[in-house]
Amino acid sequence: MDWRDRGLCLREDPDLFFPIGGMNSGQGVLQTDEARSVCRRCPVREQCLAWAVVAGPVEGIWGGTTEGERRAERRRAARRRTAAETAA
Repeated sequence: MDWRDRGLCLREDPDLFFPIGGMNSGQGVLQTDEARSVCRRCPVREQCLAWAVVAGPVEGIWGGTTEGERRAERRRAARRRTAAETAA
């Protein structure tokens, strides 16, 4: 069974994970918070987040994170790799 088949998001309206008006509108913030609350309880949150980070610019809430948060994590990971390669 694939991890996606066990996500709690399957029981929710898919639109919940794609905030209306972006993450900065009032409705978008409320929707993001609600989606994150589902993700916090999800048994496959870590797999979901790992997939979204590797997959690249994926819209919506994945693993309890926004696209901007995942983009920042990819940048941090790239800096860590560069630092490790420089130190080696």
